[in-house]
Amino acid sequence: MRSARALYMDLLTLGVTLRLHPALYFFLRYKATGQIPHVQQIQLAFILKSEHNRSVTTLVQSKLKSLYANLAPGTPVVSKELVRLGISADLAVHYVRAGWLVRLARGVFRRPEQELSLFPSLKLLENQIEGMHVGGKSALDWHGVRHYVTQQEMLHLYGWATARLPGWFMKEFPAEYHRKRLFEEQPGALLQVLPFEGRNETPQVSTPERALLELLSEVGVRQPLQEARELMESTYNLRGGVLQELLMRCTSIKTVRLCLQLGRELSLPWVAKLASAELPTGSNQPWVSRGSHGVLVLKP
Repeated sequence: MRSARALYMDLLTLGVTLRLHPALYFFLRYKATGQIPHVQQIQLAFILKSEHNRSVTTLVQSKLKSLYANLAPGTPVVSKELVRLGISADLAVHYVRAGWLVRLARGVFRRPEQELSLFPSLKLLENQIEGMHVGGKSALDWHGVRHYVTQQEMLHLYGWATARLPGWFMKEFPAEYHRKRLFEEQPGALLQVLPFEGRNETPQVSTPERALLELLSEVGVRQPLQEARELMESTYNLRGGVLQELLMRCTSIKTVRLCLQLGRELSLPWVAKLASAELPTGSNQPWVSRGSHGVLVLKP
């Protein structure tokens, strides 16, 4: 039986004929002769290092390609999601330095070729702020209920928890956050808050009925009564049954009374469909509020 060294010598001879990769050639030579000349040792080390660098570069580019395939332009992504895609914090730093990612804030990134898009940015905030959704005047506007047209309308976001909108979001999208618990509900099952236009990839937004009540709840605080009244003039298509359910579970007597009072004054058709006697309108005493916009008196 031939020795292992003799077999390696045969492979080495065959390798010269086939022009093997130098690294494999040096390996076979070492197995066959037990030594590699010093100059060739240096050459082998250089070849192995070059192969390592080439493999690392290929891996980095492969992960970047996979990232771009999973991350649409304009979509923010957090470090946790990058790790799920196989990109470590160090590799993310490398991508930023190379210009393949843009750092928005600590642990938040986007692709470089397009500015942030609103919908995916809101979807990210929904995962960070409990019960967050587009509501009030903004939701009415999204549903086509508007009175004034402005160049850049303030975005009104509502949520269950106390929170502050991140700077990277506010820089691109002027917005106000309202911590509001207007209904008897749970943050994981908000009443009449649905994906916009029924598409799963869109942000959560109040239905017109809920948005109206969110708007009215701000009257006397941050919302002028006259503008609310003018917006309410365009809500003649509201669903009476949906509004009845929301009013029944509304925790703000002011909001319930204001909804009924303005609805009657404007002769809106959905008012006749409400069982007003069953609604939580409080005591028989008038509700009075004094604010920067004047005095608001709501009868029971």
